Amino acid sequence: MKQKLDKDSIKALVSYRMQRAQETLKEADILIKNDFYNAAVNRLYYACYYAIIALLLKNNISANTHTGVKQMFGMYFIMTGRMDNKYSKFYTLLFNARMSGD
Repeated sequence: MKQKLDKDSIKALVSYRMQRAQETLKEADILIKNDFYNAAVNRLYYACYYAIIALLLKNNISANTHTGVKQMFGMYFIMTGRMDNKYSKFYTLLFNARMSGD
């Protein structure tokens, strides 16, 4: 059974995930500049994945798998109108491209 995190731990984890998202986005940029497009798609996917995990954590929503993260993002942010559907479409595009590129 997972232990519930306190507010400070959640804040630190959200900050860490956003930092990882930013670093991973920089990695993708370097890969694109060097024509490593498949690897760049992977890094772009993970940059989004880390940012969405941070968003879910900040809102006390948990997910244990990549598919779960995608589903919770859709359920709590897209279907409710809190975020535009274009973000879900982009994330799904990266999700599928990553799967086919691996």
